[in-house]
Amino acid sequence: MTNWYRYLFIFLFFCVFLACSDSNKTKLDNLVFRYNEHKNISSLDPAYAKDNANIWAVNQLFNGLVQMDNNLNVKPCIAKSWSISKNALDYEFTLRKDVFFHKHEGFGKDSTRQVKARDFEYSFNRLLDKQIASPGSWVLNKVNHFKAINDTVFKITLKQPFPAFLGLLTMKYCSVVPKEIVELYKSDFRSQPIGTGPFKFKRWEENIKLVFRKNTLYFEKDKNNRALPYLEAVAITFLPDKQSEFLQFVQGNIDFISGLDSSYKDELLTANGNLKPSYKKTTQMLRGPYLNTEYLGFYMDSNTPETQSLLIRKAVNYGFDRQKMITYLRNGIGNAAQGGFIPKGLPGYNPTVGYSYNPQKAKQLVKSYIEKTGNPSPTITITTTGNYLSFCEYIQRELQKTGLIVNIDVIPAATLKDAKAHGRLKLFRASWIADYPDAENYLSLFYSKNLAPNGPNYTHFKNTQFDTWYEEAYLETNTEQRTKLYKKMDALVMEQAPIIPLFYDEVIRFTSKKVKGLDINPTNLLNLKHVIKE
Repeated sequence: MTNWYRYLFIFLFFCVFLACSDSNKTKLDNLVFRYNEHKNISSLDPAYAKDNANIWAVNQLFNGLVQMDNNLNVKPCIAKSWSISKNALDYEFTLRKDVFFHKHEGFGKDSTRQVKARDFEYSFNRLLDKQIASPGSWVLNKVNHFKAINDTVFKITLKQPFPAFLGLLTMKYCSVVPKEIVELYKSDFRSQPIGTGPFKFKRWEENIKLVFRKNTLYFEKDKNNRALPYLEAVAITFLPDKQSEFLQFVQGNIDFISGLDSSYKDELLTANGNLKPSYKKTTQMLRGPYLNTEYLGFYMDSNTPETQSLLIRKAVNYGFDRQKMITYLRNGIGNAAQGGFIPKGLPGYNPTVGYSYNPQKAKQLVKSYIEKTGNPSPTITITTTGNYLSFCEYIQRELQKTGLIVNIDVIPAATLKDAKAHGRLKLFRASWIADYPDAENYLSLFYSKNLAPNGPNYTHFKNTQFDTWYEEAYLETNTEQRTKLYKKMDALVMEQAPIIPLFYDEVIRFTSKKVKGLDINPTNLLNLKHVIKE
């Protein structure tokens, strides 16, 4: 072979090699789903699945008895079926026989084993263990006892009927864990998790990268009887800056971003909430109701005259245009909260019990307060965090047109959380994201036995009629009658106005157009088992 032919052969070989390398890289990329978390995941143990970052990761690794679909219906998971006694106290779950834990040498020569009812008994007892100190122990507050009847039947008995109980069991706290592996790793189970989920743990460099691999033993199939999941791996990075995350998304280094941040909202979206033309070819936007109500809350035990005045509390509710606020400050993402505290998407939501923008009514209420009290300068102070300063400044400008003097105090999120819980703020910005999809979860914020800091009633609202209806709803097993009670309670709260609902949030996700099967749901749970990249 002459030198010329030799050089040509070598050149062609490297061309083919590079082409194959690029092809393999593209193929590999299409099997890996990449996303970013803004803060570090604190634990991969489901007993600590409190924050969204933890919940999203844990959901890929673990399963419970039941799961929730995108329409908030409770569906089978490890339990293939269940029955509920006539008195609504006893729940019997029959487990599947084809569910196995992820492979691990701690299981012995077979490297895995079938999930049995005793595993749920162990997992629930662990949730209640005070040494574990799980933030999810409250999930079992309504449970009298539970036990494994045999290998495939698990029974739970409640203290009293609770219609939302199945919804509670869909929370990641209630995932099954293997006793032998938990006791092998003890506290290190947080970083060496073994579950039953569609993906299994591979590697974790904290604050840098977290990797899951496909669980080839996973028990669920798609509607065509094809094994799930479709992806080979999930890779999670930890860039704390949302602008940097957006740039990584635009460059194709991550596959989706969740939520809308002020640093990029005007780059991506038009004023009415649509994708800008420059992004339509490469990006798809998913949006839908989110079980999250953003609000301002009055501390009703405050001795401040303005806080104690129903006239002022109603004036604040009437005094600003929620729809305008959503349009200009959130590019139309979200729904103006002109109903009650129960958000859109839940049974019990009533769009007619809230307050619509009525500046004349607000001015008249403030005038009536001044005439009644002789105080010519009624003043309120809104305490918020920097993230919501623009919203509070908008409300401030609008309310000052009514005759109110409005101050704004900006403090760190941790400080606000603590001060809100201990009654040190007269008017505070807050949000309530549903722990489980039932309106009772929202109404619990106004039950007098739930006063903060020992419960979620941060406003210290107290009303005997409300408490009576709330307790009746606990015992009501008829869905229609229970929904009527929810609506009556929500209407009563809005009439007394301890809160000012701002907006009902929306789940919003931006993905590459090559990502298919990434759904949205009102609880904003990240479910990757049906995702495929084309």
